[in-house]
Amino acid sequence: MDKTQSTKTRLMEAAIDLMAEKGYDGTTTKEIAAAAGVNEITLFRHFGSKQQLLEQAVKTYHYGDEMTSLFNESLTGDLHADLLLISQTYHRIMNRNRKLLSIALKGSSKLPEEVYEEMRRHPRILRDLLTRYLTDMVEKKKAVTPNPEMTALSFMWMNYGAFVSSLDTKFEPQEKKLPSFIEESVRLFARALTP
Repeated sequence: MDKTQSTKTRLMEAAIDLMAEKGYDGTTTKEIAAAAGVNEITLFRHFGSKQQLLEQAVKTYHYGDEMTSLFNESLTGDLHADLLLISQTYHRIMNRNRKLLSIALKGSSKLPEEVYEEMRRHPRILRDLLTRYLTDMVEKKKAVTPNPEMTALSFMWMNYGAFVSSLDTKFEPQEKKLPSFIEESVRLFARALTP
């Protein structure tokens, strides 16, 4: 990894850590730079502003690109196996990005609209990928659904709900139950969609 990329990565990771703890408004660019081991001018040279830094972190670490690669390179046309891989990958990415997502959930109306727009872009990408996949599976007579987009949204919301429930510390730890949840929910989905 070249030094420039390393500096950008350190700045994004420091911003995510601090904002997850202190909130967007409670975190200064000076604190981010110090946590990344650089001066504040370096932060501005790489990103221009705190907002642009957070926007780039969302672009870099959220799941749109990874899921696009998964759909383009790893799916086999086996409905159960594909949905299982999609669900497992989604949860792996979401758990890796817990801090980043907590910034958005905690941020309420205080985050800049551009950050929210970038965060909303990723679910739209996944919805479109899933809708195209399900439409293709219906055309190949490997799945049945009268509304591939609604089926895609149902699959997404099921997985998102499982992820969000794991963020609530009042619930028992979900990491032990997650593999069983994924397997069972995918089994039910695949069974319902199989002709």
